[in-house]
Amino acid sequence: MTSNQIIILTIFILYLVFNAAAGIYGSRKAESGLSTEKKYFIGGRRMSGLVLAMTTMATYTSVSSFVSGPGAAGLTYGYAQAWIAAVQVPVTFLVLGVLGNKLAIVSRRTGSVTIVGYLKARYKSDVLVIVISILMVLFFVAQMISQFTGGGTLIASITGLDFKTSLLIFGAVVILYTAFGGFSAVAITDTIQGIVMCIGTFLFLFFVLKAGGGLSGVDAGLQQNLPGVYDNLFAVYKPGTLISFWVLVGFGTLGLPQTAVRAMGFKDTKSLHSAMWIGALTCSFVIVGMHLAGTWAGALVDTADLPTSDYFIPYIIQQIMPIGLAGIFLAAPMAAVMSTADSLLILASAAIVKDLYKNYVVKDDPRKLESYNRNVKKFSMVFTAALGVAVILLTMDPPDIIFFLNLFAMGGLECTFFWPLIGGLFWKKGTKQAAVLSSLGAAAVYVFCYYKVSIAGINAVVWGLLAGGILYFVCGLLTGKKGLDQDILDRCF
Repeated sequence: MTSNQIIILTIFILYLVFNAAAGIYGSRKAESGLSTEKKYFIGGRRMSGLVLAMTTMATYTSVSSFVSGPGAAGLTYGYAQAWIAAVQVPVTFLVLGVLGNKLAIVSRRTGSVTIVGYLKARYKSDVLVIVISILMVLFFVAQMISQFTGGGTLIASITGLDFKTSLLIFGAVVILYTAFGGFSAVAITDTIQGIVMCIGTFLFLFFVLKAGGGLSGVDAGLQQNLPGVYDNLFAVYKPGTLISFWVLVGFGTLGLPQTAVRAMGFKDTKSLHSAMWIGALTCSFVIVGMHLAGTWAGALVDTADLPTSDYFIPYIIQQIMPIGLAGIFLAAPMAAVMSTADSLLILASAAIVKDLYKNYVVKDDPRKLESYNRNVKKFSMVFTAALGVAVILLTMDPPDIIFFLNLFAMGGLECTFFWPLIGGLFWKKGTKQAAVLSSLGAAAVYVFCYYKVSIAGINAVVWGLLAGGILYFVCGLLTGKKGLDQDILDRCF
């Protein structure tokens, strides 16, 4: 290991330890006086506007936003990749604007602390709870594998450590603060990581322009290294691919449980409104800035020997930044990976402990319920740690390109949750039969089309959401003629 690699590894370790300590300490301070369930799974609904904005933005942006996407822009797709990434700019504003007040009010009325808990109250269906909990955990595991792969790859590529050792370092820290701190630790560390992402994006933009000799020098380098950099968006991507991407990372994100749950945890309406504009600004700067800088970085070096685009950003950073600043910048993609991985981990744990174990093992048995209430945090810590270890084991033989596994899992989650969640909030005729049929049908169509159907470059998520919408509304009209249970109408509308 070189002296530069030792410096970067030291910075990484300090950053990881700081996150773990800040998350655990902050969660204990923020959660005093709350019930254990509310503490661990929703942080007591006390998020301020800044924390809400940063945790929503940080959860959404992932290794794809900082490593795979900008790497693909710099190596292959040029400005087209930056343009297509811009569709993600309004995601935070969209999620909080559409779901915010409505989901916050209903979740408080029903006492829900998870998205699955809300859906149970809205539809009163045990079948739905079991189906979506199982599907959520499966797709979460796939997405966590991509995030853990990103964390391990990032540490390995810049320190010289082997992948498995790097993976163990990354996984141990994420599991530690998530298991011990719960949702509050995730929100606190996400806020730190959101700030680090903004700083990292600024550093990347500045040093790419400096190394390239300004925009004119960058342009000359791009003409040589990436001749297709100015290709029209429609020359690079088929219309079907563009539609798919706009659905998958645009309005389809309303169905992602890891971002939707943020709308259940803020303090008041003022916090929500502040978070909407803070989140939109930071998301715009990070996503567009990283992809634009990634494109410009394609002008700087010959990267023909890199195995995949996932190695481009770590490689270029070490070429253009002073070693200390390179270590600080590389904490930014690490922050993006950690902020997504910890959110998935805590929600998967909640699905197992709260939505399945409590509802179908503990039930209303007084002795079991007393034991559950007394030990819920211990149970959650054990399940969170066990799930994290399982993901580490599954990640030992990682996929070649993180980007594709991450998008596959995103599409599956959107198809599973979109219509039961959005339809349940805004359409009174949505029934439990409609929700179950829509969730199962959309997920099945999505997986089938992902592997078996290719029409005009349209991603399977479009067919899955289309099938889910048809099933939800047709079944709702057929089974909802008698109207909803009055208790559901009182608490959810």
